[in-house]
Parts: sequence; structure tokens; C-alpha cells
Amino acid sequence: MSEEPSRLPRLTLARQIRDSLVSRIVSGQVRPGERLVETRLAATYGTSQAPVREALRELEAMRLVETQPRRGTFVRPFVQETLRESYVVRAALEETATRLALLAGTVPVEALRADVEAMRAAADLGDGEASARASVSFHRRVVEAAHNELLKRTWESLQIEARTSVTMVATEVDLHDVARGHAELLAAIEAGDLETACRHARDHQWHYADLPHDAHGRAREAAG
Repeated sequence: MSEEPSRLPRLTLARQIRDSLVSRIVSGQVRPGERLVETRLAATYGTSQAPVREALRELEAMRLVETQPRRGTFVRPFVQETLRESYVVRAALEETATRLALLAGTVPVEALRADVEAMRAAADLGDGEASARASVSFHRRVVEAAHNELLKRTWESLQIEARTSVTMVATEVDLHDVARGHAELLAAIEAGDLETACRHARDHQWHYADLPHDAHGRAREAAG
């Protein structure tokens, strides 16, 4: 594989291998269609095949790779593009869910507050996976509060947990910023300002779409 990373310590865990591979796949260092060979990866990272195998299973759950019978494990095509596209679609779905839930008065505010607190605690501990779980929980509660089964199924089909984990690893987000962003969204929801809350819900997802402009058509550099 191209541009091999520095050899990791012998005590590395499968998660560290997984995170390294996520970064390399999303950055394009490992190309779509490239085969990931356990023995080569084990040699690259200076470990046995067992943690490599576990890391590849997690990458498959994240839908970054696919295992083909009798052929091996390969990087899925269009990883970067589908990540960007999923956040644009998710922005539209969650804006609509927020509108429906607020109009119906079904937003589970206390549960959302608990999720934000969980994100703050995860940020203090530097626990990205706990932060991702709390974030997904927060957004799922809003989607479920919309009481629209088609919207919910469409949202679930985006593989939200997997894509959130990928984003957390690949972009090295500041976990405290994640908590603050959700707290701002919750504040808008609690204030009951329908249009402001919907705008926050949309912009919150569009931020991760990695496009040259934001949801309002402003260039990223100019949006500040």
C-alpha cells in the first residue's frame, strides 16, 4: 500500500489500527478498490493478525470496506463522496424532523439534556466513542419525536452510527466543540423558535459535509 504509516507500538489495540486505517481511507492514501491484506497490515503495524482482523471487521461495520468470499477485503468505492452526500441528506431530514417534533410538542427535552451532559463528560475524558454514541442518541430522539416512520427509516438507512464514528476519527473533531454544538441546538429547540431551531438542525449537519460553501451559499472562507 502507498505511504505506509509509522510502525505502531507492539501494545497497540485493534481500535488504534482501525483509526489509522480510517484516516488513510478517508484521506485517499488507501485507494478505493485496494485490497487490505491481513498479513501485510500486521507487518506494517508490527502486530499479530488478530487485532488486524478485528479492525477490519469494524471497518466493514462502518461500511468503509467489504469482504468478498475467496477474494479478500477491499476498500469500498466513493467513501469520501458518500460521507459528504450523507450529511447533506441528513441535514434535510433532521431539519424536517425538528420542525415536525416542535410543531407536535413531542421533543423529549430532558432526554436531550442528558445526551448533552453525556457528550460533555465524554469530552472531559477524551472518549470519542462515548461522544459519538451520545450524539447519535440525541439526533435519534429528535427523529423519533417527529413520528414519521418513512423519515425515520430513511434516516436509519444512512448508517448514522457508522458514519458518525468515521467522522469522529477522520476529522479529529474537538469533543468539547461537539458538546457545545449540540447544546446550542438544544437551546434553540428549548426556546421554541421554530425557524431558528430548524436552521440550527440543518446547519449542524451541513457543517460536516465538507463542501466549499455552507447551506446558505456562502463560501466557507467568507462564512467565518
